[in-house]
Amino acid sequence: MNSKQLKYDKAYLRMAYEWGKLSHCERKQVGALIVKGRMIISDGFNGTPTGFDNCCEDEEGLTKWEVLHAEANAILKVAASTQSSEGATLYITLSPCRQCSKLIHQAGIKRVVYSRSYRDTSGLEFLEKAGVELTYLPIDEQE
Repeated sequence: MNSKQLKYDKAYLRMAYEWGKLSHCERKQVGALIVKGRMIISDGFNGTPTGFDNCCEDEEGLTKWEVLHAEANAILKVAASTQSSEGATLYITLSPCRQCSKLIHQAGIKRVVYSRSYRDTSGLEFLEKAGVELTYLPIDEQE
């Protein structure tokens, strides 16, 4: 990877971290950006659907089932717009789960850059099998 691309990758990941701070989730705050042609075409963070209470955890501190992941929110925003994520790059602070990986592939996203690894790597394995380019770029939020 060339140094210019690395510079952009780090900048977009830092922005994804900032976006994740908008999440009301207490357990994990995850941010995502979809970039195409050096233009941010969508963004998302993990949280409840529109019109629901912003609290992401139940009384036991577990994540509510209706919480949407950051990348799912970003992909849904693209779907509701005039943009297309075909050939785009997804920048995400936490690697995608298996469910979101299917959405990423179906949305035509060709590259995923992530900063932290989710405990279940089956999502990454699926994306690799689907031919999506994966870049692990561990950066500090403050970097």
